[in-house]
Amino acid sequence: MAVRLIACAMGVAAVGFVGGCSSPFDPTRGLSPSYARSLPDDADSSPRSVYRSESESNTVVPALGERASADDFVRFALYHSPKVEAAYQLWAAAAERLPQVRSLPDPRVNFGFFLGEVETRTGAQQARVGVSQSFPWPGLLSDREDAAAMAARAAWRQFEVARLGVTERVVETLHEVAYLDAAIRITGENLELLSSFEEVVRARYRVGSGSHPELVRVQVELGQLEDRLAQLRAMRPTYVADLNAALNRRTDAPVAEFAELPGRVASVDGPALAELARRSNPVLLALDERIEKQRIRGEVARKEGLPDFTVGLDYIVTDEAVDSSIAESGDDPILLSFGIAVPLWRDKYDAGVREAIARRLAVSFERADEANRITASIQRAWFEHTDADRRVRLFETTLIPKAEESLRASLAGFRTGDTSFLDLLDTERTLLEFAVSAERARADRGQALARLNTLVGEAVPTEPATSPATQPESNEVQP
Repeated sequence: MAVRLIACAMGVAAVGFVGGCSSPFDPTRGLSPSYARSLPDDADSSPRSVYRSESESNTVVPALGERASADDFVRFALYHSPKVEAAYQLWAAAAERLPQVRSLPDPRVNFGFFLGEVETRTGAQQARVGVSQSFPWPGLLSDREDAAAMAARAAWRQFEVARLGVTERVVETLHEVAYLDAAIRITGENLELLSSFEEVVRARYRVGSGSHPELVRVQVELGQLEDRLAQLRAMRPTYVADLNAALNRRTDAPVAEFAELPGRVASVDGPALAELARRSNPVLLALDERIEKQRIRGEVARKEGLPDFTVGLDYIVTDEAVDSSIAESGDDPILLSFGIAVPLWRDKYDAGVREAIARRLAVSFERADEANRITASIQRAWFEHTDADRRVRLFETTLIPKAEESLRASLAGFRTGDTSFLDLLDTERTLLEFAVSAERARADRGQALARLNTLVGEAVPTEPATSPATQPESNEVQP
């Protein structure tokens, strides 16, 4: 009998396993390795990462040489960023929910032994082996899978948000480093110019044609410029550390001195960018996916209040009858059973539907608030971008050329004695401030454009920043 019991258990378990692999009510849906159902329709391919083993064979790791461009730094950061990788893994985890929620409940295998023999006409019943499989209401599993797919798509949008955030951080830090390098270079050039002034004043003082206050004043100016230059140079490792942190490198990794980053200016206005953001901002798109998820969750909650069906199969192990001449002596009965779960307590099911409705409304209002915030942020960033571009043009085309012309005139007047040395110092200081302010405006313009790209959710249409119509013959002025 033991052999028969083991054989029955294996057979019944096999039937349960096969029954648990598919549902007669829901169409079979396979989840491809590429997680196709978990990707939005407009999703682009994810960037390879050093944390994924397949990356080395498909993508060349970007290198950062001395002439690396801003795009090279962005690609390097996206390739190595732990933040981007974390967001990617959260999407992968959300995608793995689909095969979990679309599957049937596990079949149940039951074993029972009669403590007292049940004597029947065909023999004494010794044990019972059974398997049962529950089937939810038609469409419930597919709705659960759809809701999980919406959640996975929202997670993908968050992955896009992480990519945009890392890109913005890298670009902003690059502009800060470029501004600092330009300020160091300009301050160093002015320090050399002022040192030549000091030599001229000192020579005049020796022959009696110069005054001691003029010599002291130029030495004070030299000391202030040297302090400013030392401060700028001391600041660079801090900005480099910020950049290396965004690149996921050690903070003291060297970064070559930047030349001027190419200037780009947005070619569309703020309202047009806000309209573009409504269609492409990943935060808003993620909220759209969450709204759809809650709508489907309402359907899931409604169908969870409908009956479940259960199909069972029992095998009863029976001994030979006392009278072995009976035709059916020792035959093992097989019992096919059907059951239905009665959702009698309606309060919890109705509450589940109301919960889904409330959550959908909450996400809808959250999206409206986020859309207002993004629209306002775009307007501010667009103003900062265009205002910085205006300042760049003002410095390049008007203020700096005029300051250089004034410095040359003051220098000529100083040589002939028509201009005091204090006026010459004021003119030189003004040129320095204009040059540094122009670099600050360029950095502000690029940083505001990076914020616009993040807020819109894609690259903003731009055009090259126009150069000034006339360039000064030389940025150096000889005493």
